[in-house]
Amino acid sequence: MKQQFHYATVTEAIEALRKQGFTLDFNLKENQLIVGDQAYTANEFEIVDVYRYEGPSDPGDEATVYALANKSGLKGVLVSGYGASSDEASEETLKQLHYKYQQSQS
Repeated sequence: MKQQFHYATVTEAIEALRKQGFTLDFNLKENQLIVGDQAYTANEFEIVDVYRYEGPSDPGDEATVYALANKSGLKGVLVSGYGASSDEASEETLKQLHYKYQQSQS
């Protein structure tokens, strides 16, 4: 069974993932993961771990931290807020990544 770590804050999760080699800082735009001026299709990557955080009183404090990796060894972190901050294509891409992740956990 895979060991799952839980971190108290988004910052702690990101710092721990960086120590594990997840050094790229991804942004999601439509179906692409963007790092600087480099773009990758999201379907090249798989979710390795997911950490969800819910704000105690403010929905704006809710976020999900994704540890992503691809077969060529690129590893990075994507932090996604909930709700209005994401576009429809990005939401669909995250759903597809989640589906692949859930299938791999079964």
